[in-house]
Amino acid sequence: MRRVVQNGTVIDPANGLEADLDLVIEEGVIRELGQPGGFASVEAQRIDASGCVVAPGLIDMHVHLREPGYEYKETVLTGTQAAVAGGFTAVACMANTNPVNDNGAVTRFIVEQARSVGLARVFPIGALSKGLHGEELAEIGEMIEAGAVAISDDGRPVMDANLMRRALEYCSMFDVPISVHEEDLHLSSGGSMNEGPTSVRLGIRGVPSVAEDVMVARDIALARLTGGRVHIAHISTRRAVDSVRQAKAEGLAVTTEVAPHHFTLTEEAVEGYNTNAKMSPPLRLADDVAAMKEGLRDGTIDAIATDHAPHHRDEKEVEFDQAAHGVTGLETALSLTLRLVQDGVLPLSEAVQKLTMNPARILGLPYGTLSVGRPADLTLFDTQASWQVKPLASRSRSQNTPFAGWELTGKVRLTMVDGRIVYDDREQKGQPT
Repeated sequence: MRRVVQNGTVIDPANGLEADLDLVIEEGVIRELGQPGGFASVEAQRIDASGCVVAPGLIDMHVHLREPGYEYKETVLTGTQAAVAGGFTAVACMANTNPVNDNGAVTRFIVEQARSVGLARVFPIGALSKGLHGEELAEIGEMIEAGAVAISDDGRPVMDANLMRRALEYCSMFDVPISVHEEDLHLSSGGSMNEGPTSVRLGIRGVPSVAEDVMVARDIALARLTGGRVHIAHISTRRAVDSVRQAKAEGLAVTTEVAPHHFTLTEEAVEGYNTNAKMSPPLRLADDVAAMKEGLRDGTIDAIATDHAPHHRDEKEVEFDQAAHGVTGLETALSLTLRLVQDGVLPLSEAVQKLTMNPARILGLPYGTLSVGRPADLTLFDTQASWQVKPLASRSRSQNTPFAGWELTGKVRLTMVDGRIVYDDREQKGQPT
């Protein structure tokens, strides 16, 4: 089927485009871009993008799809349903499944599940260590051959510096990054939220920000030693951002991401012992939130990633120190990112870049662009449409969001993968399908 997407504003940072353009899609590929109305004589299905941004499909380089093993929280199907509703055409999923994705068989299972579902593209991230135990390297080469695009023990820091060194050296052979959860477990032991004024007031044992800072410094030193690629996941402290900034100035292969909750919320969100605001790393102080925005603005922080971590309500509706860490994020990420644009932190093109081109570059994916000849993965979103976050309306199997009841601006209207419409909200806008 041939389609023409018309009357929208194309923003494609990979090609430096921000203009009113129409585009032609045929056989799942972008065939041509041209001036508005330039394809009026082309016989095709018309997609009216009036009032919308037409952007490359968003790429989330940090999600937890839970399958295999924890299907009561999320599955590849429900997770990718949430992804396409949030404008994401590709997601990279972490290895903390059951069994752990520490070998090629599990990697292939995830790839096949995603292929059978047929919504967002799914790229597994393989475990760094066997069983995520941090003791012995996993079958890294086997997982990469099966489709893994990065390596990570996410959720569990690699405390053994020598193991981390060997992993960096080994992954350098494949030119894949290691995504690291930075937390010194000796410093964070027993903590359930950020160590600060709110933890003192609530009587909750805290996690000091230095638990993240020292591990970021260690892994930057190991990147310097090995030449390996370190990607710092869900960065959350000012000193960690400063360390990455210095590493980049030195020319080291260090990249990082920030989750929307870490540039939007402070530790005060846990007031009332709100377990839906409990996450790892924890929400920090206002100064740390400011540092996230500064890092996004000056390019220190490369990407925005959700760290989508669905949990069953029974794992959240317990005492705060017993509750699971993590929040859902696929359906709120774009709107929260657009708040940065509304607040003057980022121009729209740079916000889109951190959700498309940059994660694609870090993971070595041929997506995140509207270049002619590339797969037609794209997202149409209305920057002015407002909506309320209603957890029960989520496509995810879980509803653990700290943004319940929030009024957000910016709404996905259409998501396409390989030229197929996989999410369509235009009817609710009064447009025909």
